[in-house]
Amino acid sequence: MRFYYTFLILTASFFTFCGCSKQKSDQKKDVLIKNNLTSTNISLSDKDYYLPTSTTHEVVKHEFYTLSYSEKHEQAEWVAYELKKNQLSHYNLERPYFIDDPQVETGSASWKNYKRSGYDKGHLCPAADRRFSRKAFDETFYTSNISPQLNVFNAGIWNTLEQKTRYWAAKYDGVYVVTGGVLTNNLKTIGNEDVAVPKYFYKILLDNSRGEYKVIAFLVPHEASEKPLNSFVVPIDKIEKMTGIDFFPNLPDDIENRLEKSADYKGWSF
Repeated sequence: MRFYYTFLILTASFFTFCGCSKQKSDQKKDVLIKNNLTSTNISLSDKDYYLPTSTTHEVVKHEFYTLSYSEKHEQAEWVAYELKKNQLSHYNLERPYFIDDPQVETGSASWKNYKRSGYDKGHLCPAADRRFSRKAFDETFYTSNISPQLNVFNAGIWNTLEQKTRYWAAKYDGVYVVTGGVLTNNLKTIGNEDVAVPKYFYKILLDNSRGEYKVIAFLVPHEASEKPLNSFVVPIDKIEKMTGIDFFPNLPDDIENRLEKSADYKGWSF
């Protein structure tokens, strides 16, 4: 009889322990899901985690940025990179010549397409964002990293947005950047290789320096403009519909959906 009662006590204790362990385990899972924004396994340093989808399936990973190349349009549909505060530099490096990207299997368009075209060789990942090393700077002069831009746009509103991006990188100690032209059918082209001239350019920034994600997305018409930058803020969803690209697909769906439908820029200091 004593053995029977001992057995009952041990059995009850076992199930109580299992139930508590499961409850604690579930609580830990809930906390992990809730705090996955700051998890060491999901940080801005995990560059691949934040990459968009590629509609062309030609992703090229350079040391200091990654791109998805569109052979049809002879330029990248997006260029993605992290810009940290300690990478900001004012060194005046000598500009190299533009060269073809050796990693683009289909071959990137020659810089000669831009000659006497009336368009600048507009950087997507700006050379000014990669002045912290000679190699990083030189990588931005691959022709896979340029798109035809009117000078009034390239040196105007687009340059203003690039400068603001560097301001935010300093303020928030790093932002993740995805940028490119909106590549669609029947665009005007230049050069012998028919390099497409986008009608719009976009830039999307992500920050999680304060333990939670925030994003801001810009869709800028390819023209001169004196409008304030915040007038170009749009939901990421709008850019996705125009490009067919899924931005930040690795984020949990609830977080991705919340971020991508918002055009709120109050969390960004203008």
